[in-house]
Order: sequence, then C-alpha cells, then structure tokens
Amino acid sequence: MVFPERFSNLPVATWPRLRALLDVPTKATETINMTIGEPRHAFPAFVGEILATNLSGFGKYPNNNGTDDLLDAISGYLERRYGIDVPNGQIMNLNGTREGLYNAAMALCPEVKNGQKPVILTPNPFYQVYAVASLSVNADPIYVPATPDTGNLPDFAALSDEVLNKTAIAYVCSPANPQGAVADRAYWETLIGLAEKHDFQIFADECYAEIYRDAPPVGAMQVARDMGADPERVLIFHSLSKRSNLPGLRSGFCAGGPQSIAKIRSLRAYAGAPVAGPIQAVSAAAWADDDHVVENRALYHQKYKIADDTLGHVPGYQSPQAGFFLWLPVDNGEQAAVKLWQETGVRTLPGAYLSQTQDGQNPGDTFIRVAMVAPTQELQRGLTLIRDCLYD
Repeated sequence: MVFPERFSNLPVATWPRLRALLDVPTKATETINMTIGEPRHAFPAFVGEILATNLSGFGKYPNNNGTDDLLDAISGYLERRYGIDVPNGQIMNLNGTREGLYNAAMALCPEVKNGQKPVILTPNPFYQVYAVASLSVNADPIYVPATPDTGNLPDFAALSDEVLNKTAIAYVCSPANPQGAVADRAYWETLIGLAEKHDFQIFADECYAEIYRDAPPVGAMQVARDMGADPERVLIFHSLSKRSNLPGLRSGFCAGGPQSIAKIRSLRAYAGAPVAGPIQAVSAAAWADDDHVVENRALYHQKYKIADDTLGHVPGYQSPQAGFFLWLPVDNGEQAAVKLWQETGVRTLPGAYLSQTQDGQNPGDTFIRVAMVAPTQELQRGLTLIRDCLYD
C-alpha cells in the first residue's frame, strides 16, 4: 500500500520503535513495565453485573449517537464537574477519545482557511493521533513547544498572526500528557480569545481531568461559556479509561456546539463504529457515579507522594500537577531507557518518541516518561531502581 506523500512526515509509531530500542538482554530477573499509560487500579464493582444484565444488547445494532441513558449520564457529569448545562444533542459517545480526536478533525477541518492550506496546531510533545489527524485532512501540522520554559503547555500566543490566520484547529491536552501540567483559567481565556480573534476551533483533550492533586482542573468548555464565546469554538474529549480504570471498555465522549456535534455524528453514521449497547449501559453507570473516582484519585495521591519522596532531590524534577506520568530529566532519553532496561529490568519511554524534531531540536530528547500505573509497592521498587541507576 502506498500512502499519500503528506504521510511521509508522519511520526514514527511509538511502540514498535520502543520495542526495537529495548530488544536487548537485561540482567534483571524481574521486570517492571512503566511505559504505557494503562491504568491498573480496580475498575468499578458494578461493571460486571451491568454488562451481564445487558448481554442481549450484543444482538442488536447499537445507537450511533448514544442512548438517552448514556447521554443523560454524561450531561449530568458535566453539570456536577464543571457546572455547565450541555444538552444531549451536543454530546457524542465515542470508542475512547482517540476515535473522537481523529474524527473531529475529519469532520470539521475546512479544506481552505482564508484562501490558504489550513494549519492544525499541536503541542510538542504530543499524543500522536493529533499529528495523524492533521495529515489525514491535508492540513499542515505545526508543533508548538511545550517545555519547562512555557510551563509545559504550548504557547500559542507566541505564534504569528500569519500562522494563526491559517489555523483551523488547535489541540490541547490538559492535564498534559506527558508532563502533568494543567491549563489554568488564564491560559484558557488567552487561547479562547485567540480562537475567537482568528476563527479557529479548540480541541481540548481532557481525558486526565479526574486525576489531580487538590483543586480539579478547570475545563475549556466551562471557561468558554463564562467568556460568552461562540458555542462552536471549543470541543472537549473525555474518557472512562483513566477516570474509571476501564481502558479496555473503549468508551468516552466529546461535547461541543450543536453544529460541530451534528457533523461528527454524521461522519460516524457513514464511516464509524458505534459503541456496543452493553458497553453504553456500563458507561452510563460509570459517568453517573463519582464515588469510585474519588477512591481512584486517592490512590494516585499516594503515588505522587512516593514519587516526590523518591525523586524529589533530582535536579530538574517537576512533580506533576495532575495525571499519572512522570517526565524525568536525563542527559539522553534513549540512552537512559536502554541503561535502565539492561541494568534494572525497568522499561520506560524516551521522551523523543512522543515529540517531533523541529529546527534540529526535539523537546523530548532529554526526558523519559514514566507511567505511575503499577500497584504502589511495584511503583516504589521501580522508582527506586530508576533513582539508583540514573541519579545516585
């Protein structure tokens, strides 16, 4: 199969690249995988019973847009969490956020913006679906550095008017993967103001929004409403993978203006796969329940403390504000990952594998990403091995 020329700039897939890098022997008799952000806490106890009760739903074609029960539950969650009233017609259920983040660009990116080829902005480092979506719609992806100098969030306000006038979409992840930075109200106000001025849409990837230390991160749609922005200006994307420890359920949602959601629903009607009915039933129960989320967050609080106690003395260490990743400074990410694997059996991800090189610089070159998803004892052991191998 021959891909279009524009895909020649596609980032190399993360996981095959990592497997090739770490395809070397290790001295360790036990290994610890800290590469992938796959939650390993217990999922809610009600999942099995609800799934069993609704098994007959696998014998029916599912609702494309989401059942009324599911959309009601999501709307209720948005009211409780953000204080925003989002009608069911402005919500679309998803097979996890990756589907939505990709298909929203397919449905909403114009072929031309102000007479020119459109631009899609993405943070750098970034979740790779942002770049794939950009190239799929024949837009120019522009990778905006998200480094310690910018608070680990992309400084879109530093871009020129020439770029912003061509921008169709800006992807933002808050809390950020991999750095754990949180966009505050002032950040969102600045970005939404830019989007209003230059007429582009914001795709806010908020899938880590329920894993935080103290105050819950403010939401992009929440700020847009308070500003009186165009209802079509912001789309938000959420998932049960992190909130409810259900990565295998493949269930999430996007919400936004009525016109945007109508276009996304229409695309799925022709080219997508709706979420199975029994999974929608489980999802409705998960979005309606907050108790299991509080319990889950408490476990991550323990992990933040373990990380701070173990690595807090490391020069350049930044304790994450939210999410479950550590973005650890090293001299060279690939060399550090190989050294850790060979000497300790700990698998980590070089930061460059989440970033794009621009003007000879890759903002992930001197970092490794560590996923804090293992049980606490295993996490403690893994972080201690990292500390002793790389820093002491």
